[in-house]
Amino acid sequence: MNVLEIKNVKKSFNDSQLHVLKDISLTVAQGEVVAIIGPSGSGKSTLLRCATLLTQMDSGDLLYSGDYAARNNDQGVSVYADKQQLKKIRSRFGLVFQNFNLFPHFSVLKNLTDAPIHVLGRSKEEAEKKAMSLLEKMGLADKADAYPCQLSGGQQQRVAIARALAMEPEILFFDEPTSALDPELTGEILKVIRQLAEEHMTMVIVTHEMSFARDVADRVIFMDGGVIVEQGDPKEVISNPKEERTRQFLSRFAQN
Repeated sequence: MNVLEIKNVKKSFNDSQLHVLKDISLTVAQGEVVAIIGPSGSGKSTLLRCATLLTQMDSGDLLYSGDYAARNNDQGVSVYADKQQLKKIRSRFGLVFQNFNLFPHFSVLKNLTDAPIHVLGRSKEEAEKKAMSLLEKMGLADKADAYPCQLSGGQQQRVAIARALAMEPEILFFDEPTSALDPELTGEILKVIRQLAEEHMTMVIVTHEMSFARDVADRVIFMDGGVIVEQGDPKEVISNPKEERTRQFLSRFAQN
């Protein structure tokens, strides 16, 4: 079953002068890990923002487990579902940002329990039990009473991942989850994502970590200029790309 379906999505900015997404279509099956790679400005983050309802598509369809979040009308314009349907759909995905986006005035534990209590209607006891289990999984059980400012960047990002998991999403999106971290802390986060992949968590990961994408993803998508240039088996796409544009991107990356 496809957890996510994106069909013929287009998105422009600056009164249609800047075409960021040009007829993008992709599906993500249950348990699949998809890595999206490509140069800056290729449309990767905009695609993620459209998929997570942070940016409205100009045209195209967006479905979660067969339910429409948006679909094209007769004029070829995306029309979004009503508030109740969108609220239901938002509960199906989690998004981990580059810069953590934790509530600075909440403790680590409250960062994890606030949404399950107020959005999912969980009891405080149930939410805290789940949160502590997730913090233990992240190696942060001793940080439950700490505040974000007292944590390292790697610890904050692990809390952000735990917070997303606390909502029990069907699919997790990561937008460059290691870009704000120094190389020493990057390994902490990649280890956590690798563990989630082993547990068959459905994930879409925008990343510049090529070796990680090759080793962890089930499929790699290379984007450039608002289109999907190439996609397929990670080892094939990264080690033996078919398209010249993919080869150019990866050769420059390898030199760095």
